[in-house]
Amino acid sequence: MHSSLFTLHSSLFHGISRGSIITILLVATLLALFAANLLVGSIHIPIADVWNILWGHSSDHATWNFVVRELRLPAALTALLSGASLAVSGLMLQTVFRNPLAGPGLFGINSGASLGVAVVMLVMGGSVGIGSVNLTGFLAIFFAAFLGAMLVLLIILAAASVVRNHVMLLIVGIMVGYLASSAISLFNFFATEEGVQSYMVWGLGNFGGVSSEQLPLLLSVNGIGLAISLLFVKPLNALLLGDQYAENLGFKVIRLRNALLLVTGILTAITTAFCGPVAFIGLIVPHITRLLLGTDNHRPVLPLTMLTGSCIALLCNFICSLPADKAIPLNAITPLIGAPIIVYVIARHRE
Repeated sequence: MHSSLFTLHSSLFHGISRGSIITILLVATLLALFAANLLVGSIHIPIADVWNILWGHSSDHATWNFVVRELRLPAALTALLSGASLAVSGLMLQTVFRNPLAGPGLFGINSGASLGVAVVMLVMGGSVGIGSVNLTGFLAIFFAAFLGAMLVLLIILAAASVVRNHVMLLIVGIMVGYLASSAISLFNFFATEEGVQSYMVWGLGNFGGVSSEQLPLLLSVNGIGLAISLLFVKPLNALLLGDQYAENLGFKVIRLRNALLLVTGILTAITTAFCGPVAFIGLIVPHITRLLLGTDNHRPVLPLTMLTGSCIALLCNFICSLPADKAIPLNAITPLIGAPIIVYVIARHRE
């Protein structure tokens, strides 16, 4: 009797693929972390009240309504979408350039966004004038970050139309990032103390800076970008076997590379504009997903990279919100998770 039950359980377990088990575990982890982001914070709110507020029933405590609807829920949704976007961007860049250490920050897109924000905060006093329209505060920062990121992306795409070699294009991206960082250093040197402090706070990264009014723009752009990235599963698998193999299958490698750069650039630009230059997530999550699945096939890896990226971002946001008096900077947490994984990846490739 016991042996037959054991055989039945074993057959059921082996009938479920590894990818299905990992997907179930990741979805459960995602839901648990999303709930934790809504329930835990500097202000204790009972679970029943959080649930009622989410379903549109106002609490007797006005503060609780504001905290759940305007702070915790937007931050959790921002972390979920931004983590997935950065992770997918890192995966596509690592595949295109066949470099395990490629990531959204490697091509200077983050640096371009940072340069745009530096110009606004350190040079223009926190406002941007466009004709008769004057942008201040978050709108000025968002506009500057997105414009700076897209400017760098256009430079990379222009270089990609001339440079055929992957390594040379990678070097171009790194050099553009260095130039942007040099300009930022000069702006910091001549800026006021208040400007430097404001820019430093933005550079620490934060998923909690997006309001409920700003959230639809982030959700729509990132949602469309993630949906488009799923269409690249077959081309990415072809690129794994080399450019010549991909061309034999009918793919235009240069055009494909530029399309991938455009999608990753937009995803990175919109995320950086809203959340600041978030470190490590785009670099480490693809490696975590490959280790979990034991394969490089993008059919399971790409969607599960989105799930894993969302889980890591929600975990980081949860840790940042634990202290009762003030929030921990996001980029103080991501290296604690990312650095050990990068060391492992380097050691593994060396072997």
